[in-house]
Amino acid sequence: MKNQLLISTLAVAVAVLSACQPGQQADEKATATPVDTSAANVLTAAEAAEGWTLLFDGQSLSQWRSYSQAEAPQLGWVIKDGALVIENPPNPRPEGFGGDIITKEKFGNFDFSVDFMITETANSGIFYFIIEDSSHAMWNFAPEYQIIDHEGYAKKSPDFNMDTHRTGDNYDMESSAGQYMKPVGEWNTARIVHNNGKVEHWLNGQKCLEYEVGSPKWKEQLAKSKFKEFPQYGLAKEGHLGLQDHGNEVRFRNIKVRRL
Repeated sequence: MKNQLLISTLAVAVAVLSACQPGQQADEKATATPVDTSAANVLTAAEAAEGWTLLFDGQSLSQWRSYSQAEAPQLGWVIKDGALVIENPPNPRPEGFGGDIITKEKFGNFDFSVDFMITETANSGIFYFIIEDSSHAMWNFAPEYQIIDHEGYAKKSPDFNMDTHRTGDNYDMESSAGQYMKPVGEWNTARIVHNNGKVEHWLNGQKCLEYEVGSPKWKEQLAKSKFKEFPQYGLAKEGHLGLQDHGNEVRFRNIKVRRL
């Protein structure tokens, strides 16, 4: 009887061990972990059909150049892990390091989208309606979709303006309806839509603000801003898109646009 019991016990143990061995397809399917097969810097079939164009393929700056320059910078803007990265500049800053970059093409009515990730106390921005003038900075004429670690920046600079200088704001002009940015170190998605003078700022699927160039409200905001000294500010009906080097590390990917 003892021998029969021992044999039965061993048989059960062998059966259990056999069932746990790899190669049993039913078990593998039951315990398999889903794999994220999504890829950065690639258009979906639906996006391609809608007319979206990639402005960054994850490998080169072929569609970008420095502001008021014929070529892209050789230092400062680098490609890491499929992202376009503006690095922290060394001290002293080498000649030709970084600087603002703009698209080679101009856009009138457009829908623009980009993922970005900031570092602590980082400051940057997305510019549109860019008019090139070597005697002026990019921001003198072009509106800015602000990108910033506003909480960290406020700790570093007690006089920091929290009204119109937070991520998603129309910089120094209009504040976002809410704060929709994810924590530092996580990816966010910014979107800017322009259609016949009407502009929208979006962040992570939430509308931050909308305005109309030349409207009474816009003129009032302009008169109170730092741009009142520049009569061409925001008035271009077509211009380059730009990414700002503000001296902080910021990453960009999935940069795409479609003409409206």
